[in-house]
Amino acid sequence: MLREQFTDALKDAMKGRDALGTSTVRLVIAKLKEQDIEARGKGKPEGIDEPQIQQMLQGMIKQRRESIGLYEQGKRDDLADKERGEIAIIERFLPKQMSETEAETAVKEIVAATGASSVKDMGKVMAAIRERYAGRIDGAKASAIVKKLLGAG
Repeated sequence: MLREQFTDALKDAMKGRDALGTSTVRLVIAKLKEQDIEARGKGKPEGIDEPQIQQMLQGMIKQRRESIGLYEQGKRDDLADKERGEIAIIERFLPKQMSETEAETAVKEIVAATGASSVKDMGKVMAAIRERYAGRIDGAKASAIVKKLLGAG
């Protein structure tokens, strides 16, 4: 379970005197606690579940990718490198991402299964992708493939 992985990773990072690892895992744990508190307020006493934790991690990665772009524009390579390091640490907790070829094959299968024929069906296709491949395919990548397939059709 991811919650135990976070605790173990924090212990390992602290024992190894890995400052970036320690701070990144602490950020993840803090964000998880924040999400759990919010979920409890909505009537879920156990907090958020595994798929929601994966979504949270993907959101954290997305934020860091956006920050990298801004840091590079501002010629702050030191900060961009720190963000890249954090992404690498966060990605260790997510399932292995699909390659471009695997993602395209998966999207083609879902387009066929849902009977999508135009860009109007994109929402239906994306919902099926999120349901079947949660955490394994990047939403932006999947969206681009769906647009390419449905736009050309």
